[in-house]
Amino acid sequence: MSRELCAAELAEMLGGALVGATDANVCGVASLEDAEPGQISFLANKKYHGLVLPSRASIVLVPEDFEPVPPEGRAWIVCANTNMAFQKVVMHFAPPAVEHSPGIHPTAVVDESAQVAESVHVAPNAVVDASATIGAGSVIGAGSYIGQEVQIGENCLIYPNVTILERCVLGNRVTIHSGTTIGSDGYAYVFGPTGHQKIPQVGIVQIDDDVEIGACSAVDRARFGRTWIQQGTKIDNLVQIAHNVVVGQCCLVIAQVGVAGSSRLGNGVVLGGQSGVTGHVRIGDGVMVAGQSAVARDVVPGLKLMGSPASEVRVHMRQQSQVRNLGRLKDTVRDLQKKLDELQARLDG
Repeated sequence: MSRELCAAELAEMLGGALVGATDANVCGVASLEDAEPGQISFLANKKYHGLVLPSRASIVLVPEDFEPVPPEGRAWIVCANTNMAFQKVVMHFAPPAVEHSPGIHPTAVVDESAQVAESVHVAPNAVVDASATIGAGSVIGAGSYIGQEVQIGENCLIYPNVTILERCVLGNRVTIHSGTTIGSDGYAYVFGPTGHQKIPQVGIVQIDDDVEIGACSAVDRARFGRTWIQQGTKIDNLVQIAHNVVVGQCCLVIAQVGVAGSSRLGNGVVLGGQSGVTGHVRIGDGVMVAGQSAVARDVVPGLKLMGSPASEVRVHMRQQSQVRNLGRLKDTVRDLQKKLDELQARLDG
């Protein structure tokens, strides 16, 4: 564990302005609600503004527009970006990174035709199948399976119990978390005289440099060609990427998202948690899709969508407002109908 830091040291390290007790010291981090004296916390979301003063944290990182003064004995450090600043503090107090010494564990099974760089770490009970290649500095976690002819680049981190099936290709600095499967068959069948007939899936999955894929996700191999996750994209836990999907550069795909076959996401697309994309849809660069939305049509670049079916945010909000007013509209129509009936009765009389 890193050494204790005083408020002045922290302010200098973070490039922030110190307000309050200059002699406050901290030796760990915590949330505003859970912090104890001797710990540091931060405010990044205005939703938690009211937790700062009641917090017991000795030091809190606050944004530039935070006005309350710190109570006696406590200090604020005013930062331009409290989220990024707090990450620096977290890394200071974090335990040392896990080290993986080069070598193949005696219980691992590595086919004699596989090419494994000398600096690779292959953990217990991992399997590296025939003709697979693994680049320098990569780590293959315990119980993981690397299939035949798989190519893994340099400095990749494959956590325990990951499955990477035949012929898939990973670039450099790719991270894949436990329980994820790369290269499972795409979901493709045709109905025949004896029932559902499987369509062979003979393509691959290609994952480019600096991609991270969370736990228990699945990226299906292509029917032909490739399912392609491009450079810098980050995929959360419990995500399904179907066959022949292309996910562009630096996308964010949040938990429980499903992207159906042959859809294409442009660069910088954000898919909120539990959103879905139907098959053969094209989503332009920079599109942001709110959580639990359903994208069923092509989307031009730069739009912000929400709802099911998804529409532009302003359109969706207007529609929701209209729905909320349906009860009042119903009452108005009923009153008008009653007055109309009364008027008609008078005319008939």
